[in-house]
Amino acid sequence: MQHNKCIVVGGGASGIMAAMYAARNGARVTLLERNEKLGKKLYITGKGRCNVTNASDMEQYQRNIFRNPRFLYAAFARLDNNGLMALVEELGVPLKVERGNRVFPVSDKSSDIIAALKRGLDRAGVNVRLNTRVARVLIEDGCAVGVALEDGDSLFADAVILATGGMSYPSTGSTGDGHAMARETGHDVTATLPALVSIDTVESWPGTLAGLTLKNVTLSAFTTGGKKEKRLYSQMGEMLFTHTGISGPLALTLSSLLPEDLSAVRMAIDLKPALDAQTLDSRLLRDFKEMSRKQLGSVVDGLAPRSLAEQLIRLAGLSPTMPVNGITAQQRATLLKTIKGIELHPKALGGFNEAIITRGGVNVKLINPSTMQSKCVRNLYFCGELMDVDAATGGFNLQIAFSTGALAGWSAATMSAE
Repeated sequence: MQHNKCIVVGGGASGIMAAMYAARNGARVTLLERNEKLGKKLYITGKGRCNVTNASDMEQYQRNIFRNPRFLYAAFARLDNNGLMALVEELGVPLKVERGNRVFPVSDKSSDIIAALKRGLDRAGVNVRLNTRVARVLIEDGCAVGVALEDGDSLFADAVILATGGMSYPSTGSTGDGHAMARETGHDVTATLPALVSIDTVESWPGTLAGLTLKNVTLSAFTTGGKKEKRLYSQMGEMLFTHTGISGPLALTLSSLLPEDLSAVRMAIDLKPALDAQTLDSRLLRDFKEMSRKQLGSVVDGLAPRSLAEQLIRLAGLSPTMPVNGITAQQRATLLKTIKGIELHPKALGGFNEAIITRGGVNVKLINPSTMQSKCVRNLYFCGELMDVDAATGGFNLQIAFSTGALAGWSAATMSAE
């Protein structure tokens, strides 16, 4: 009996898993990768340690997926986080769970994860072709029949899986090629934006504090259009100042939730979220009384790092050299308000060259969530960051890539063989 043929375009997380699952389910698989090696983006995930997944339950997953979470039910049923961890360890890489249920290899080396996945491909008999760029998908009578390569050659198959990634970190090969192929085959591609990326601010003063990390603060964002502000986001955690604005976990998450029009957004940083305004005011009064002969800068130093303390005072319209015993009740109220809500305004998002993932992609309404097969073209499948699905940091996006890849590979092998 002759097995059906399957071509997978893209050798990242989703493509590798698609190829592995297709081959394990009886397909003869050729994996085409434009780079000189597989998993180039995997090498840099988790700061080189590869945050391979997240060990939270699926309910927590749904809360951390920003767009189209229901679309992923079948993909997670095919390969969830426990299944992925078991697979990676079966391929020879022990894992560990860290803060926030983030899962890493015990070795802290992303190269170990990539080597394990390569072993999985080898054991499944996948034919890997590196330095091979695909120009377009070949369609006949509404059915995908293969791909045309940029060198002029053509490869034919019973199923084609597009796993080309999004547009983030273009140096790894994610340059939007898959979006162009999707459009050429009749698929709508939603607007693509950098996501999980730093936020540039209208205000320039954060640049004077570049590198300063804030822990246990709350970052909030509000839309200011209309009669009443609407809260977009509010979360406590860690962030940092950059030369052009803010970054760190809180800012990265917020970047994925901001509207395209940033002009009507206001951000606020609460430096003391554990204290309500009344409690913090009582503390200020106590400190002012105990240090009445000192300058204001000395008092505020106890509430924030020195460089930020001076900035806080200026933002409140005061001077660090003002004597504490000369501060009026109104001035103290202004300072309190600033500590509880340093105001910033987003000007732009960082570029795709630094974005962890891409927001937007192939419209999932045109993809069957039970199989990852296109609703427009038979035997054409999509998976991974190429699609309009994205999530928070912490391993959720890689799990989406692996899960959708597994479902696409399994479907391509079993359905095209029927």
